Amino acid sequence: MKLILRTIAMSAISALVLCACTQTRLAELPSPALSIKPTRIILVGDSTMAPKSGYGDALCARIKPDVTCLNLAKGGRSSGSYRAEGSWDVVQKLMASNAQFSQTLVLIQFGHNDQPGKPGRSTDLTTEYPVNMASYVDDLQAAGAQAVLVTPLTRRSFKGTQLQNDLRPWADASMKVAANKHVPMIDLNAISYSSVQAMGEAEADTLAMAPPPAALPATTGDLAKTERAGAAKSAFDRTHLGSKGAAHFSAMVLKELLLVVPDLQAHVNAENKK
Repeated sequence: MKLILRTIAMSAISALVLCACTQTRLAELPSPALSIKPTRIILVGDSTMAPKSGYGDALCARIKPDVTCLNLAKGGRSSGSYRAEGSWDVVQKLMASNAQFSQTLVLIQFGHNDQPGKPGRSTDLTTEYPVNMASYVDDLQAAGAQAVLVTPLTRRSFKGTQLQNDLRPWADASMKVAANKHVPMIDLNAISYSSVQAMGEAEADTLAMAPPPAALPATTGDLAKTERAGAAKSAFDRTHLGSKGAAHFSAMVLKELLLVVPDLQAHVNAENKK
């Protein structure tokens, strides 16, 4: 009887030891990896960034699908009309979900339609345009998002062999806002201007939405100056982009974006980092 009791006691002790060891091993196991929140990129701007007429969709396509990339740019909009019509309200409502993302980057590019001569859209370069751009930055900072200002894409209008750049004052104003607000900026105007100047008019015309007509009128410097506040039509001009132009400038923007937001390197396909 004593032998049986001793055997039972030893078995119980062994079971306790085994249980304790098992619990120790379980406790030592690494906990499941915490889920990593995705990154979100939102594009805000005019037709040179918008779907079908700009580089925005091509930029999103260069980024891995683990990043949410939304192209909310709209044709014909200025820094004033984009907010006035309620499009900025849509962006601000999206800010309510920022906690679901590790970071929200909002690229903002205006200037084409802020220039004079566009009723309901033009803004004063000194008193309105910089105030509008600064307000976008302030709203995003208050919402916990990161603004990235982008200077306006160059038009592709030449006089002889010299590319014109009437958008440079708006680019300079945007750069000043970025410096004052201490936010990243991409001087797309400067790098796109250099690229188009180097390729020349004939090659630059291949970046358009449609081939140029057989003979252009002498006054055709830029057929998009009367752009309506809507999606650009599939016709030749020296502002909007076809697939070749979108590919060209989206690669340019991505390269610069990776310089100012290096954390994005891990979210870009290797072939698009060149």
